[in-house]
Amino acid sequence: MALRLAQKFVNVGVRATVARAPPNVAVRTLSAPAVVDEPAAPSAPSVFDVIVHVTFVDPSGARRKVAGRIGENLWETGEQHGIYLGPASWTAPWQIKRTDDWIEPQYGEGAGTGFDMVLLSGPGIDTARPKDKCEERMLNQYWEPEDLFPESRLAHQIVLTKAMDGMIVYVPPRLEDDIP
Repeated sequence: MALRLAQKFVNVGVRATVARAPPNVAVRTLSAPAVVDEPAAPSAPSVFDVIVHVTFVDPSGARRKVAGRIGENLWETGEQHGIYLGPASWTAPWQIKRTDDWIEPQYGEGAGTGFDMVLLSGPGIDTARPKDKCEERMLNQYWEPEDLFPESRLAHQIVLTKAMDGMIVYVPPRLEDDIP
């Protein structure tokens, strides 16, 4: 009888402890298993899920590591952080290669100027969209052949991806763009 009374006392004590506990808190007494009201919610998305870090290196060799949002282009990222890459003009791309068999026409004009040429290095450069004929034309029209390299790209044509976290962007000496 005393044993039954002790078990009843313990059960009443466990119920009272659980009733006083805040929600989503596991309660455990000496002889009772843990009790949880509801499962924990999955963690919310973080701003760090959409941020990549890019290092810009100016012609003097000074480095500046900045944060850029995935989906923005390099020119917009530089502009937000006060890094001058030259004037840029762009519209929708001329076409987008969706698969090996399908190239979707976009009917845009692509790159409009070639002042914002940069050199890419580091992780993620292989995830950038390949140069199209408009970008090639602007690079060749604005820059001398000895200034161009395979890594030469127009900053407004490089859309940031998660794989580009840690990429290094070399900014060559700017062309004169303020001539009336």
